[in-house]
Amino acid sequence: MSGRTFFGTDGIRGRTNQWPMTAELAMKVGMAAGKHFLRGSHRHRVVIGKDTRLSGYMVENALVAGFTSVGMDVVQFGPIPTPAVALLAQSMRADLGVMISASHNPFHDNGIKLFGPDGYKLSDEDEAKIEALLGEEIALAEPRDIGRARRVEDARGRYIHAVKSSFPADLRLDGLRIVVDCANGAAYQVAPSALWELGAEVIAIGVTPDGLNINDQCGSTSPMLLQETVVSAGADIGIALDGDADRLIIVDEKGQIVDGDQIMALIASRWAEEGRLSGGGLVATVMSNLGLERFLSARGINLLRTKVGDRYVLEAMRSGGYNVGGEQSGHMILTDYATTGDGTIAALQVLAALVRSGKRASELMHQFDKVPQLLKNVRFAGGRPLDHADVQRVIAQAEAELNGSGRLVIRPSGTEPVIRVMAEGDSADQVKDVVERICAEVARVAA
Repeated sequence: MSGRTFFGTDGIRGRTNQWPMTAELAMKVGMAAGKHFLRGSHRHRVVIGKDTRLSGYMVENALVAGFTSVGMDVVQFGPIPTPAVALLAQSMRADLGVMISASHNPFHDNGIKLFGPDGYKLSDEDEAKIEALLGEEIALAEPRDIGRARRVEDARGRYIHAVKSSFPADLRLDGLRIVVDCANGAAYQVAPSALWELGAEVIAIGVTPDGLNINDQCGSTSPMLLQETVVSAGADIGIALDGDADRLIIVDEKGQIVDGDQIMALIASRWAEEGRLSGGGLVATVMSNLGLERFLSARGINLLRTKVGDRYVLEAMRSGGYNVGGEQSGHMILTDYATTGDGTIAALQVLAALVRSGKRASELMHQFDKVPQLLKNVRFAGGRPLDHADVQRVIAQAEAELNGSGRLVIRPSGTEPVIRVMAEGDSADQVKDVVERICAEVARVAA
């Protein structure tokens, strides 16, 4: 078995009880990852967290069987955010951390994310070595060396303490009415608790998980309920997390959605003013709005763009010494406080800015005017339509038209047979025309 058959850009993910997201493969992943990280003669330890999906029980027990069978001890946290697993893997001196989650996907999907002892997601090299082991016979531990498993009940408390320590010590959230939508997911206990302990009046929604309702009409990918609740409750601000709480979307007091670009603009500009911004800028993906780039440029802040995916953002941050990065979709990575995306920590940075400024959220969060942006998908049956000469000609024409006033991003999806065509520019009509022309040509040559 060679190549990356199972590992995608964010671990292994798929529909549960269909290959590869089966109990059988989960156990094999536990065996393979355990074997790969058995280094030295100490008692090896893996920590495991999960979100609230029904299938989490099945996947967790299969992983525990795999890890213990090769001699690794297992510490189980129960439902806890992805960034909590990264944090606790590091603080508990574990050899490996595992998060069982499919993030913002519906309940019927699940996934396995792996973290190294430093709290960072595994490198491509480590994932490739684990994947290679999946096709081999893995030697099992002697009976006396089989691992033990235990549950730790105070993991959520440890994480809440870490999250709160990221909030300025001289500030409190007294007098703020905050609605927090936990997507019926992993943060349903920790996020409301952290906000309440800092003094806020908390209205919590999406906090009644039943195994099937994670991300269902709630959370960062469906913020309608949050918008309605913020307005009806007269709240100052709304916070939406996703199923594993590594994403953040804000809703202002008027019920307007604030995406990751505006959040990054706020945090980066504030940190730059305070002399805290490292690397001279921030890292975002090719999907971030041109308005963000212009806003930052006017303040002498650089924007480094990467491919879509928070792992690429983090790689660029680590290599360039940046401490703020993220995606338009709401992944926020603040490496002063976390080794992976953390929606709750990012929310606390926004709330700190809100308290310090004394402004309403609608005023504070509107950092820049977005440039008109349009994204369309073109499904194709096979082949490489982007390599076709006619498609390349139309793309070149569009780039020439947008030169200086806009931007074009065209890429194949990493998960389905779809070409994503995105354009942005000062003229909404021009952007629409460009996208439609390219999509039509891709569809024609792919037919």
